[in-house]
This record gives sequence, C-alpha cells and structure tokens, in this order.
Amino acid sequence: MKITDLRCALLGQSPVVRIITDAGIDGYAQAETWKPFLLPNILALKELLIGADPTDVERCMRRIRHRGGFKPWGAAVSVVEMALWDIAGKVAGVPVYKLLGGKQRDRVRVYNGAKRTPLEGFTPQDYARNCEHMLGQPEDFTILKQPIGFHSKMRREVPDFFYGDPEAGDHHGQHDRGLLTERGLQHMVDCVAAMKEVCGDRIGLALDCGPGWTVPDAIRFARAVEPFNLLWLEDLLTGDYAPFVNADSYREVTRSTATPIHTGEQIYLRQNYKDLIEGKSVNIIGPDPCDVGGIAELKWIAEYADLHGILVAPHGTANGLLGLAALVQMSAALPANYIGFEYPVGDPDWWYDIVEGLPDPIVCDGHIDVPNRPGMGVDLIPEKAMAYLAPEHAGFFD
Repeated sequence: MKITDLRCALLGQSPVVRIITDAGIDGYAQAETWKPFLLPNILALKELLIGADPTDVERCMRRIRHRGGFKPWGAAVSVVEMALWDIAGKVAGVPVYKLLGGKQRDRVRVYNGAKRTPLEGFTPQDYARNCEHMLGQPEDFTILKQPIGFHSKMRREVPDFFYGDPEAGDHHGQHDRGLLTERGLQHMVDCVAAMKEVCGDRIGLALDCGPGWTVPDAIRFARAVEPFNLLWLEDLLTGDYAPFVNADSYREVTRSTATPIHTGEQIYLRQNYKDLIEGKSVNIIGPDPCDVGGIAELKWIAEYADLHGILVAPHGTANGLLGLAALVQMSAALPANYIGFEYPVGDPDWWYDIVEGLPDPIVCDGHIDVPNRPGMGVDLIPEKAMAYLAPEHAGFFD
C-alpha cells in the first residue's frame, strides 16, 4: 500500500487534508480552524510522503517532523499524522484507539472550550451570570473554563488593571504584559469568588489566564485563590502563540502555591516538554494534537507526564469536527492522568451537515461516548462538503 497523493483544501476557513492511496482508502484530517495560511506548508510535505506506506505511521512521520515548529507551524505536520492514523484504522478495520493501545475509558470527559459563552462584561456579576448560563447548557459540562486576566478584554475594560498600556486586539499576537495593580488583582479574586458561588463544589472551575503575567503576580493570584479549589490556572506566563516555554519561571510559580498550574498548548514535539515534565514545572499539561505533532505524539507525552505525577488536559478548542474525532480516539487511550479535553465545535454550523459518524447528541453528562467505527470514526460527505470548498480547490474530492 502506498501514498499516491496528498491534497489540502479550504472548507470554509478550515484547512482539510486528504491523503490518497493506491488501495482506494483515503485518510482525512483537519487543521485548527482559521489557519488558511498553512496550506503551502501542508502541501510542501507531499514530496516527502509519495510512495510511502501510510500504515507505517511513525516511519512516515520521521520524514516530515523537521518541517514543523511551535504553534501554529506544527499544525502542518500534525494534521498529516492524523490523516495517516485515519488510513491505518480503516485498513485494519478498527477504530484508531485500538492502534494506540486500546481503550482505557468508554467515554471521554470534555469541558466547554469552544462552547464557552461570550462574556457580556468583566464584572464579578458578569462572570456569575455567564457561569449560570453555561450550567444550563444541554451538554451538562462537569468542568467550566473561563477567560480572565490577560486572556480577556479585562485588561482594557477594567480601569487601572495593570501598570501598562493595553494593546488593541485580543490575546493573540503581541501580548500585553505588565505588573498588576492591587485593584486589578483584587478584581480577579472577586470574579473567582462570584463564579464559585454559582458553581459550588459540584462543577470544576478552571481559568484561562494569559499569557502576560509576571512571576510575582502569578504567585500572588494563585495563593489568593487557593481557598476556591480551582482545577487549574492556565498559561499565566506563556501559551497560545508564544514560541517558548519558560519552564524555570513556571517551576517557581508551581512550587509557591497549592493551586494547580497548567500550560503547554503551543509546544511542538515531546522534546520540548522535557523541561516542563522532568522539572515538574507545572501540575497539568495541555498539548494540542493539532499542534504538538499529532495524536501518537500527544499520547507519548501524556504517558511520560504520568510517570512524573503530572496530569493532562489536552487543548482543542478550535480543531473542528474532524479534530474532535481525533481527540476522542486519542483521549480514549490516554493513561489515568487524563482529566478532560477542550471541546471543539463545528464552525460554521454547516459542518454538522457534512460530517457523519458523530454521536447525537455529541455530549451527554459532560462526556462523549467513544465510537467504534474504523479509523477516526467519522467521514466527510463529499457531495455535501463540495458546496463549501474554496473555488480553487474544487477538485479536492475527485
């Protein structure tokens, strides 16, 4: 069995990969949504894969791993890896989790992720109302994650929030950084108190915090919220599109508080987790299969983290429905340090019309049942998907 072609097309704004074989079995995968700039990077891998056996996934990956990098550039390699596993599962006639060692759980826990309801404002009352709304959603999430600090517009909306001049835009790109004012720090503690009043002890609350915090502020805030038993504080120092880790700084924060500290969504490959894991610099890591190098890469990292007493809560908020399928297959096979992954949704809604194989409803009681269909468990429906292809990619399904 050999790879005869690798194609990449935009479905809406989502790069979708199709790997074609001489056996008539194709593999599909989706890069993180809203990354159309990755198409040339993905297509550049074609020459390295033509003629290879796609079921020798690791052998194929050794040909292309050097072409990736920290988020967002690792996505090109990662999406190809997931399409290879889709083929391998279809050839074997088994779901991908069987090829990753088998199920360790029949359903996987998810948290709100892309299902997060936008905040109306950034007062404690706004956060409380938002949590109430989220708890009323049909998914019955058991974990909620809320944006706060530099991972929100709070830095602009709350007067005298920090000693600095906030940049325009959201948290991506040029990061705002600076020392928090006493007022800014206390405002966030008040927001946490308001959310916990709603969530109580029946719903786990996590906070997406940064990046942009100074080490002293991160320590002060983490200690101040210790009485609220938060699940974690995420990406305080680095994260998102920051192409570095600062494991030594994270270690200083982690060792200073009982509040769990989390990071890792921007990291590419296992080698770049060594300092975080071996130094026990965080309590929880959050690799993204669409950025870290794929699902087998993430499983390896999760197992190594488990050896060091570190938990894993994979990132995945913008990975779309094909990415959701990959997350489910992978998470079913992760060790017992798995908490839950960040739930992706179809964006736009027509994605739900062009993909088959997902449970209906997808999430029940905060979990997704693991499907037993071969490969990643879902399929694109070409005759329906063609309507949403970019005009220049009209031949994608030919």
